[in-house]
Amino acid sequence: MPTAAILKPDSRVRLDRERLEIVGREEGVEGDSLLREIPLRDIDRLILSENVQITSQAMGEVLRREIPVIWIDSQGQVLGNFLPPPPSHGAARLKQYQRVLDLSFGLEMAGRIITAKIYNQRRVLQRLLSSRRNENEGAVEETMATVAPDPFPAVSETVRWMDALMASLKSASNYDELRGYEGVSTARYFSAWAQFLPEKFPFESRSTRPPLNPVNACISFGATLLYQEFVAACHARGLDPALGMLHTTEDGRWSLALDLMEPFRPVFVEALALDCFSHQILNEQHFEPKKGGVYLNEEGRRKFLLQYERRMERQFLSESAGHRTCLRQQIDLQTAQFKTALDAPSAFEPFLMN
Repeated sequence: MPTAAILKPDSRVRLDRERLEIVGREEGVEGDSLLREIPLRDIDRLILSENVQITSQAMGEVLRREIPVIWIDSQGQVLGNFLPPPPSHGAARLKQYQRVLDLSFGLEMAGRIITAKIYNQRRVLQRLLSSRRNENEGAVEETMATVAPDPFPAVSETVRWMDALMASLKSASNYDELRGYEGVSTARYFSAWAQFLPEKFPFESRSTRPPLNPVNACISFGATLLYQEFVAACHARGLDPALGMLHTTEDGRWSLALDLMEPFRPVFVEALALDCFSHQILNEQHFEPKKGGVYLNEEGRRKFLLQYERRMERQFLSESAGHRTCLRQQIDLQTAQFKTALDAPSAFEPFLMN
């Protein structure tokens, strides 16, 4: 259980020696009950709803063990977090500040990030096409037909278009051109990706603040969680997560974390959202209208977080790394490689989907 998420309203988290105890009300039981015990050795991060209390003793022990704590509100938005003190890597940060002002370095890193993102968008669509074609071929065999038609010709065309787009990326000479390539690719990718969603969950375009439908609600919640993972990874490596390249450095956001997470969005966030709807893990009952948008309710967030954690920790054989790994390890690796790239730019290799 690398991530423990405590979402039950009015529950309390307290410390009992080497474990956290979750105390709260159970239906049909008078008074408070011990709902769960979680050994601290099994936790790498802690997510708490704003309606959950935690004792100072529990918080102290969690931070002593360098476990980051994230608070979310009833819409799944992050209110804030507690992070262990970052390592004192002053020399690395000074180098990072210098590098961010180096246009050639920034363009090189941003170009690799966007190329990896578009590559991963393409691979997601290819995998979806392959899966649906196999299903379609099985149906064709049953009807004794000889030729299986392409069930998604527009998606196949988008995959071919992305091939050409990645070749054009090499000629980008400034940040605006790179952002333009990313923007047009993402718009077309989402249009193709949406064709694989169940009919009862339509998705016309991306909406964020607020998300306007269940699909956008899941994408936004997943992206928020992934963003916080990269913020924590940057702090752990002694990097300043506010200093971006592709995402300009601005007050009020962690731009480097936004940069580094881009290649992971199609592989993790959108793929997870699609699975939740395609496999009926989430349905209409798991969403609620609120503040002009649509958000996951408590039960929906609980189900989503369970799938989030399973996917994040799922082992796979990485063709590029040559060994078994998981997405959470790849997050740490990508952050570590970026730090190394401050001295040796060739060390940075953004995550690529098999």
